[in-house]
Amino acid sequence: DINIAVQAAKDAFFKWSNTEPEERFRILNNIASIIEENRDELAIAETNDNGKPLWLSKRVDMYRAAANFRFFATAAMQFSSESHSMPNGVNFTLRQPIGIVGCISPWNLPLYLFTWKIAPALAAGNCVIAKPSEVTPITAFLLGRICKEAGLPDGVLNIVHGSGPTTGEAIVAHPEIKAISFTGSTRAGERIASIAAPKFKKLSLELGGKNPNIIFADCNWEKMLRTTVQSSFSNQGQVCLCGSRIIVERKIYDRFKTEFVEQVQRLRVGDPLEDSSKQGAIVSKAHFSKVMHCIKTAKEEGGDVLCGGSSVRPEGRCANGFFIQPTVIEGLG
Repeated sequence: DINIAVQAAKDAFFKWSNTEPEERFRILNNIASIIEENRDELAIAETNDNGKPLWLSKRVDMYRAAANFRFFATAAMQFSSESHSMPNGVNFTLRQPIGIVGCISPWNLPLYLFTWKIAPALAAGNCVIAKPSEVTPITAFLLGRICKEAGLPDGVLNIVHGSGPTTGEAIVAHPEIKAISFTGSTRAGERIASIAAPKFKKLSLELGGKNPNIIFADCNWEKMLRTTVQSSFSNQGQVCLCGSRIIVERKIYDRFKTEFVEQVQRLRVGDPLEDSSKQGAIVSKAHFSKVMHCIKTAKEEGGDVLCGGSSVRPEGRCANGFFIQPTVIEGLG
């Protein structure tokens, strides 16, 4: 499948790379408009596939997916080279499409990050081989239909599905794919780098994070509290930017702990299609088991669970889903 996709991209590259920026601008804006027109359908698909609340899919994921195409469509119109005159010549930088780019995106923000990788590559005149996470493939499939409707020529964007160790590695290792953009785990990023580096491929790796929120006594208290809850538990905490550690100045620690836990306990866990649900489902059974194991390990290492720490069984259609109470643990060094 990768060889077929690469051949399609090779066949399309000459014409696409020589397409006028105004035409690329028009097509990418068409894609953005169709995403906006189908926002509700795409958001429902994202929520059913990923488990995040529907309101979050609409407000963040679909908004940013369209915005990504619009932003880079505009950037295509500013894709200029630079020159500097010298006494005996001219130094210049010539910016040209690199060729075929491989884009591999994660499951936590499926369409959002998929488009974030694809849009700039297309805007620059490259062709793309793109693989969404095998855990959340639906909106990537729908994006393919949208791009076709928007007038993107055949072979310019080739969406392939499969696992990381098979499809992903085949993309990274393919000699005709000149650059790789990957968002995912640090371990997978190390593997990608080990394959791509000997071939001197261009690499963009956005890997895992463990981010501290550091809170001082002179903060804007209400804003801090609101932001800390949001940054800790948005998308069920499944974002590399989430504040998964909180470090608090000692003299405000007790007050913070009391009020933070009160706010967290108010987060309703439930059917992600319901507007009242602030927390949806964990993305998969495997990740559910991983999170529950982390909570168990934290307890064994002396952590004190201040709230949460258990699975949740919502009523109705989600009774057999993978839900976890928002969890706050104290005392881990």
